[in-house]
Amino acid sequence: MDLTSSSGGGGDPRQIEETKPLLGGDVPAPEGTKMGAVPCRRALLLCNGMRYKLLQEGDIQVCVIRHPRTFLSKILTSKFLRRWEPHHLTLADNSLASATAANSYLRDQWFHSLQWKKKIYKYKKVLSNPSRWEVVLKEIRTLVDMALTSPLQDDSINQAPLEIVSKLLSENTNLTTQEHENIIVAIAPLLENNHPPPDLCEFFCKHCRERPRSMVVIEVFTPVVQRILKHNMDFGKCPRLRLFTQEYILALNELNAGMEVVKKFVQSMHGPTGHCPHPRVLPNLVAVCLAAIYSCYEEFINSRDNSPSLKEIRNGCQQPCDRKPTLPLRLLHPSPDLVSQEATLSEARLKSVVVASSEIHVEVEHTSTAKPALTASAGNDSEPNLIDCLMVSPACSTMSIELGPQADRTLGCYVEILKLLSDYDDWRPSLASLLQPIPFPKEALAHEKFTKELKYVIQRFAEDPRQEVHSCLLSVRAGKDGWFQLYSPGGVACDDDGELFASMVHILMGSCYKTKKFLLSLAENKLGPCMLLALRGNQTMVEILCLMLEYNIIDNNDTQLQIISTLESTGVGKRMYEQLCDRQRELKELQRKGGPTRLTLPSKSTDADLARLLSSGSFGNLENLSLAFTNVTSACAEHLIKLPSLKQLNLWSTQFGDAGLRLLSEHLTMLQVLNLCETPVTDAGLLALSSMKSLCSLNMNSTKLSADTYEDLKAKLPNLKEVDVRYTEAW
Repeated sequence: MDLTSSSGGGGDPRQIEETKPLLGGDVPAPEGTKMGAVPCRRALLLCNGMRYKLLQEGDIQVCVIRHPRTFLSKILTSKFLRRWEPHHLTLADNSLASATAANSYLRDQWFHSLQWKKKIYKYKKVLSNPSRWEVVLKEIRTLVDMALTSPLQDDSINQAPLEIVSKLLSENTNLTTQEHENIIVAIAPLLENNHPPPDLCEFFCKHCRERPRSMVVIEVFTPVVQRILKHNMDFGKCPRLRLFTQEYILALNELNAGMEVVKKFVQSMHGPTGHCPHPRVLPNLVAVCLAAIYSCYEEFINSRDNSPSLKEIRNGCQQPCDRKPTLPLRLLHPSPDLVSQEATLSEARLKSVVVASSEIHVEVEHTSTAKPALTASAGNDSEPNLIDCLMVSPACSTMSIELGPQADRTLGCYVEILKLLSDYDDWRPSLASLLQPIPFPKEALAHEKFTKELKYVIQRFAEDPRQEVHSCLLSVRAGKDGWFQLYSPGGVACDDDGELFASMVHILMGSCYKTKKFLLSLAENKLGPCMLLALRGNQTMVEILCLMLEYNIIDNNDTQLQIISTLESTGVGKRMYEQLCDRQRELKELQRKGGPTRLTLPSKSTDADLARLLSSGSFGNLENLSLAFTNVTSACAEHLIKLPSLKQLNLWSTQFGDAGLRLLSEHLTMLQVLNLCETPVTDAGLLALSSMKSLCSLNMNSTKLSADTYEDLKAKLPNLKEVDVRYTEAW
């Protein structure tokens, strides 16, 4: 099939330029032409006044026309279209292609795309050289209407007008406030289903900063920000969307109602139900909050490490020679002895450290009991590092960082948002997980106001009964402090007498299955705070010290005597220590008197029956205990761990669960035979059996054992010879 332009006459092949291939590689083309190729069913080469034959089957040739507007105007005439029917043209990146469409819908899409491209060329030219802004505004509205009414189904239909307007605004920065608002209102319909381009985000940020009380912020920006928070997947790829969201929230905070408006906005993002239907809202909100909080301390951080600021990164970092020098630290001390070679911080008081900045003032005061960790040498020109001073946590009695007014308002706004997020039960597990690695700068943790406000969030984590929430109080890896360490007495964030620390210990001890391991960590790192709070009568800490003595956690005799003296200093401690002594005497009596080696409880016996039985006689030599078909639960594990010679335990068809199994695995390491048939144990408890290296026979028939857990147990229990896994996933 040949095609000739309606204008007649021969065309110059030199008017055809080379274009980039759309999908495939190059194919042979007629002599005198330069073309790219893409796979298709059939193909024709089109040029004004030129005629080419049909090329080889399976290829389509694409060429560029030097004068597309003249050519397109001729194509759009009805006479020309009648000659072309049912074939249409599609235009993309100045290239024309004609092909056989499979159906009428596709032909219509090709035809409308041709019209769309022609109009886009027109608006680009009109808006590239604006003369009168009332005409520009009218053209923008027409462009928006065209995009909204276009029958084409493509994402670029709405993005192309936004990018045209974005380029227009970036090239014309001297606009009035009214012109700002008129343009924002004109493009608002396109923003309902599309993210604004980067330059447009900068324009929106400027408007939020200059006119935070404008109705445009509430009426136009609110749905845009809501869409960003619901659908954005990665702020790292589009940081200006995060900056725009940050400025929008700060603009809400500048309204008369202030935080009430921000609170209503957060509530609207969560929704009216108890479970938020949008999974991306929380991580996006947390990312915005973290970036805003970091920006509050940006000047201080840059003055310390001489790193480029966020503004410099956005605008292109300065050259090394243009970077401002590090702001000096000036030590104010009461006597010249502080700078002598032999003087240490334990002999003098570090009154304050003043940073030469207009925004931030830091004061640090050490008590006379400070450890001599830092020395100031007269022969050394370098002065102590500020962060080293701040992180001497036990010696810091006062520590304050004063921010500028704007940074202080920003900090207060976004810490309040974190507090609002922690009030939602469905958001709390994810929020605790996001904050577990402590993603705040050291300067924020040294800021008394910040840690005091954030304490509410940590309390919400500590009060939550779910293990996936309060377990996030612990550090994410060894050697790195978590919230548990920071808010403990002596930690950099502790501003109370240890109440929050005691509540964290209480909830962790109540749910943590590795009780002995947790007690060991407390004895190694937090024994001093525990003894201090026990001395003040805290019942949780008294119980902790008693458990340390009962489980022989403390090996040093002097430390044991100090713990005993601490317990006997208070009424509650003295009472619990007497009960501990009674239990220890019973244990020693059981071990001394001997008793039976085999014992079977009647069916339907309870935990209380087992406790009374074991307390009525001597069972120090008990090796075989059968609780099969009784009503005992995991609570009886507290009594079973006091049987030092126990080697065989039958728990068939009981309610003994994971909690009891974990406790047994910590204390009955010499157990050889264990029957868990038809018990409610799961993988969570069965995995703890890997520490019982003496197990030779293990019955897990009819339990919730998985194949992976079974393979793990076989690998970690070298002496295991008899295993029953029938009626499980591992069978």
